[in-house]
Amino acid sequence: MLKGIHHIAIICSNYELSKQFYTNILGLKIINETYREQRDSYKLDLALNEEYVIELFSFPNPPKRTSRPEGCGLRHLAFKVENIERVIQNLNSNKVVTEPIRIDELTNKKFTFFSDPDDLPIEIYEL
Repeated sequence: MLKGIHHIAIICSNYELSKQFYTNILGLKIINETYREQRDSYKLDLALNEEYVIELFSFPNPPKRTSRPEGCGLRHLAFKVENIERVIQNLNSNKVVTEPIRIDELTNKKFTFFSDPDDLPIEIYEL
C-alpha cells in the first residue's frame, strides 16, 4: 500500500539558523518558502537530489524535543553519502561537530552522527 516517504517534518526553534543549516551546510534546495501570519510560522519545503524530502517549520516557543537519552518517537534522520570523510570535513569546516566514525557491525559500512541546531540527531551513512 505504501509507495515511499513523502516528506519529513521538522520544527525548529530558530528559523533563520535552521534554514541556513539545512540549505547552506547540508545542501538541500529550497522548493518553496511560506510565511503564515496567523500562526507566526514559516514553512520551508526542501529537496535533496530534486526530490521533496523535508518540511522545516517554525513556531513561536516550541517545546524542546527529548533526544538524549533516547526517548520514544523518531530517533534520528539519516542521509546516504558517497564519501563520509569528505562530508565530515565539510561539516567540521562549518563548525558542525561530528562524532567519531563508526562501523556498522551488520553491513561493515561507515557512519556517524551530528546534530542540527535544535539537537536533532542526524546520521550520515556511507554507501
